[in-house]
Amino acid sequence: MPDDEHLLRTAEEVFGWTSLRREQLLAMRHLLDGRDVVVVMPTGAGKSAIYQVPAILLDGPTVVVSPLIALQRDQVTSLRTTGAPAAAAINSAQSSEDNEEAWRAFTEARTEYLFLSPEQLAKADPLHRLHQARPSLFVVDEAHCVSAWGHDFRPDYLRLRHVIERLGHPPVLALTATASGPVRADIAEHLGLRDAAVIVAGFDRPNLHLAVRFCTDDEERRRAVTDWVADHAGPGLVYVPTRKDAERYAADLTARGVIAAAFHAGMKAADRRRVQDGFMRGDVDVVAATSAFGMGIDKPDVRFVAHVATPGSLDAYYQEIGRAGRDGEPARVILFHRPEDQGLQRFLTTRTLDRECVREVAAAVRRRRAGIAISDLVRRLEHSRRKVTAVVNLLESAEIVRTGHDRVRYAEGAPPPAKAVAAVAEEARRQENRDRSRVEVMHQYAETRDCRRRFLLGYFGQELDQPCGHCDNCDEGVPDDGSEISEFPLNSVVRHEQWGRGTVVHHEADRLMVLFDDLGYKTLSLAAVRDTGVLRRSG
Repeated sequence: MPDDEHLLRTAEEVFGWTSLRREQLLAMRHLLDGRDVVVVMPTGAGKSAIYQVPAILLDGPTVVVSPLIALQRDQVTSLRTTGAPAAAAINSAQSSEDNEEAWRAFTEARTEYLFLSPEQLAKADPLHRLHQARPSLFVVDEAHCVSAWGHDFRPDYLRLRHVIERLGHPPVLALTATASGPVRADIAEHLGLRDAAVIVAGFDRPNLHLAVRFCTDDEERRRAVTDWVADHAGPGLVYVPTRKDAERYAADLTARGVIAAAFHAGMKAADRRRVQDGFMRGDVDVVAATSAFGMGIDKPDVRFVAHVATPGSLDAYYQEIGRAGRDGEPARVILFHRPEDQGLQRFLTTRTLDRECVREVAAAVRRRRAGIAISDLVRRLEHSRRKVTAVVNLLESAEIVRTGHDRVRYAEGAPPPAKAVAAVAEEARRQENRDRSRVEVMHQYAETRDCRRRFLLGYFGQELDQPCGHCDNCDEGVPDDGSEISEFPLNSVVRHEQWGRGTVVHHEADRLMVLFDDLGYKTLSLAAVRDTGVLRRSG
């Protein structure tokens, strides 16, 4: 089995890399040993290298599941600029002829890396072709999409475990830049990983100065954002909640003499590409963008990331601010916060369950004793594939159906469809509570008087013993309260009399934040916990 020296030599000869991180080498060795691996590594830290180098040394091609077409294109382009073997993508943005040629090259072993979306793998023909090609490595990029705790949950990601088993379970590499403890556990469970090695690189980005500015109304916030950005040298990103905001802030900044452009999903693909390319070349100093911008963007010299409104989760926020200062030089991160943002995010996380669709899907599955494919359900019920897949996932979570790589079957002993709707509604309610609890955590980050870096790192399970000295709260003087709470240390498992099992994810001098398995995140008064004894260490 290749050792570190062999891996380093391959990396340099093929890709021109003269060094690799310790975490990269460790993950590579596990993959070459045939082990499943989950890697959580900050954006820009070289996650792609972890599969690119072993792919050269393994017999058989590598399949990479990637959620966005633009991200696939960037990854293929990056590989083609090196001495790596051929890479190709198959997606809806290409002609059927180009996709067919890519399939032929892959099945004929003329392509080493093949990039696909999870939606592509939900179809029978692509899965059959992959099985014929016998891939030696299966990569799930942006793996947080598999988790209901993640910030970009994608229903088709939950079907990937069946794809992996259908392919004979080659070594699986799950990659993400953003995964708290619950998300990491979800990734391993939902992908069906076997004894997975979990490698977590440090979440701390000490070169980023973290700050929050409070605004009383939207007009004040608009002026504050425009003034702040105009006074800071770019390149920079301004994240906004709506498409209209992207256009408005780009216009405001242009009027102040900033070379700015808008970016959002409502623009034509050619216009989005023009803005992205201009930003990467340095022709555009600031992009005012919705969350549609940034995934796969590897620009090292972004000097600031500003958020016009508070995002829906700390996971999403961490990933977006991670686009600043990748060159290791100082960069600024600022959130322009209004308490009312929490109400908007709570509204956005409200889920409307289509009970009739749930009943229809359950009834259709129950009628087919031998099971039915999701694609057949979509054709029969005339609902979108995403909606049907999401309902199947809820039915499976509620233990009404069981799924395999090609069939959904009604669970033995499960209640009839009419009664199954109630069980699914309860599961949907639990998921909505989890979403809303993430909003609460983001709100608490904005309003904490503790060291912001300590709060952020604690959420991801990393202890920071001292205030960081490099955030706005530390600038104003955060006392070192010795917030190590001996009876409830970070990451300890606890049990609440009413809310059940949970994990401590953050603590301050007077409070604890606990992630409860069924309820989500809750902040508890430490004094009340001590007085009542409702919370105890477990295990």
